[in-house]
Amino acid sequence: MYSYQYMTASKNLIFRYDNTRHHKKLNLPNFPNHKHDGSQENVISSNAPSLIEVLQEIENLR
Repeated sequence: MYSYQYMTASKNLIFRYDNTRHHKKLNLPNFPNHKHDGSQENVISSNAPSLIEVLQEIENLR
C-alpha cells in the first residue's frame, strides 16, 4: 500500500497518488492505482509512481 499526497499550506489538495481499493466502481484500467488530481472527487487512472517521480511532479508545479 502507498499514498503520496501534496497539499497547499491551507490544506487544499493538489494531488494524491494511492492504491487503496475504494474506487473499484470507477473501473479504472490500473485499479487499484489511481490519482486524485486537484480534488478528492477528481479520480483518474495512474501507474504507481516512485517517490522520485512524485518529487519531480511537485518541482514542475512550482
